[in-house]
Amino acid sequence: MIVNRNEDSNSLVKFVSYDGRYPNLCSGELILNVNGKYYTWKSCCGFLHSGGGIQGDYEGTYSGEWGIDYGQIPDEIKEFADEIDVCVNDNIPWGCCGGCI
Repeated sequence: MIVNRNEDSNSLVKFVSYDGRYPNLCSGELILNVNGKYYTWKSCCGFLHSGGGIQGDYEGTYSGEWGIDYGQIPDEIKEFADEIDVCVNDNIPWGCCGGCI
């Protein structure tokens, strides 16, 4: 589990925790504090998308920036989508573990 690596105390989006790990890095519980309220996304495969992938004919995987599914952000915090994206990428190691293959 990764816990609170966000050092920007002025941010309205704060990382709380994420417990995704091998063999499915994008399948965990993500908790963020957005504008003073806690939000949890369980089974993040729908919310988080690895920017990594498979090299060639399954020779291995490569890492890449996380993408977030804007449609799964509650309407009351959609205005923070860019900041949520930055927070996720600053606090969850990039990767593609190959677990979805």
